[in-house]
Amino acid sequence: QVQLVESGGGSVQAGASLRLSCTASGGQFSRHAVGWFRQAPGKEREFVAALSRSGGTSDYADSVKGRFFISRNNDRKTTYLQMSGLKPEDTAVYFCAARPTILTAPLTRDFNYWGQGTQVTVFS
Repeated sequence: QVQLVESGGGSVQAGASLRLSCTASGGQFSRHAVGWFRQAPGKEREFVAALSRSGGTSDYADSVKGRFFISRNNDRKTTYLQMSGLKPEDTAVYFCAARPTILTAPLTRDFNYWGQGTQVTVFS
C-alpha cells in the first residue's frame, strides 16, 4: 500500500504556472498508475490527469488539455503536475492518486490510494 504526499500548491495570479509534486512511500511506485484530481469549494472532486505506470499513456480532462502536463519519475517515486496558463476556475484542492496495475492494463480514471491534497488558488 502506498502513501502519497502532495506539495507545491500556492496562490498565483491568472496566467502563471505551478508545478505540483506527489511523492510516494510504502509501496512499489513503479507498478502504479498515477493521477491527479481536484475539488473546488462546493463541488465534487473531478478528474484532472492520469498517467500509466510506464509513463507511455496519459489522459487529461478537456478543461486542462494543452495547459497541464502529468509526468513521473519512478526513481524518485514522484509524479508531477505541471500547470500553465492558470485560470481562476482552476482554484481547488489538488489530490494525487495511485492504483496498482499490470503493465498491459488500460489507463482508467479509477484509483485506490489518495494523498491529503494541496491548495491551489488562482486570482485574477
